[in-house]
Amino acid sequence: MYTYQEGQRVSKGQVLAKIADGGLMQQVAQAKASAQLAKTTYERQNRLWNQKIGSEIQYLQAKTAYETQKNIFAQMKKQLAKSNVVAPFSGVIDDVLKEAGAVVAPGQGSELFRIVNLENMYIEAEIPESHIVNVTKGKTVEIYFPVLEKTIQAKIRQVGNFINPANRAFKIEIGVPNSSGDIKPNLTARLKINDYTSKKAILIPQSIISENAKGQQYVYLASDKQDNKYAIAKKTIISTGKTQGDFIEVLETIASGTEIISEGARSVNDGQKVEIKNQ
Repeated sequence: MYTYQEGQRVSKGQVLAKIADGGLMQQVAQAKASAQLAKTTYERQNRLWNQKIGSEIQYLQAKTAYETQKNIFAQMKKQLAKSNVVAPFSGVIDDVLKEAGAVVAPGQGSELFRIVNLENMYIEAEIPESHIVNVTKGKTVEIYFPVLEKTIQAKIRQVGNFINPANRAFKIEIGVPNSSGDIKPNLTARLKINDYTSKKAILIPQSIISENAKGQQYVYLASDKQDNKYAIAKKTIISTGKTQGDFIEVLETIASGTEIISEGARSVNDGQKVEIKNQ
């Protein structure tokens, strides 16, 4: 029997439907009566035993019978409670998956309702284990929803403690603010996680970097400037770090404010005089 339909709002713990218990309710009532009788018998036998009337075996038998009936009643009540289908969280009934009268069984995972709560949305993602040091709880995440053409900022609210041996990844959970209600369950999203920050980072285009026979990366600096019109190309070996789009971080050698040759960077030679067109 269903008591709620599609589109209705429900609260956590509300009974949504009842499954026919097959006479279990009558059995519970009988077990309750048996437990009450056993309790009365035990209490009377206990009073007699305290007055040194009767045998110890009679007292122990009454006590055991009471404990047994009490446990049977408790177990049957738990079984009967499984015939009530309750809402696991507050939300709106999005779909009724089985009609009244369908054959189901308590405790066997039969799907009856789909309940949606758009106020408590989250994204779950798997991150390669190589990022486990930098991807931590509280990190900022940029979330882009292609279908909505919408970008929002959120934070990682939970980081898994288990590395999946199948793909060497761990799970993270990101809370998603959804006051407008336009973000729906199972919507595709792209994530950008801030796994590295450096206020002193120097970024240069990857296209101006060359590599020598030893595998060393280098760029050309504009040195010995003359009247801001001409300069000498100076070949400089660099070390690089993180990438961001088409740019890469220079870890050392180049100081902030240094002018780097970009136009014709791959055709200029060390010590060559160059004309400065743009700074």
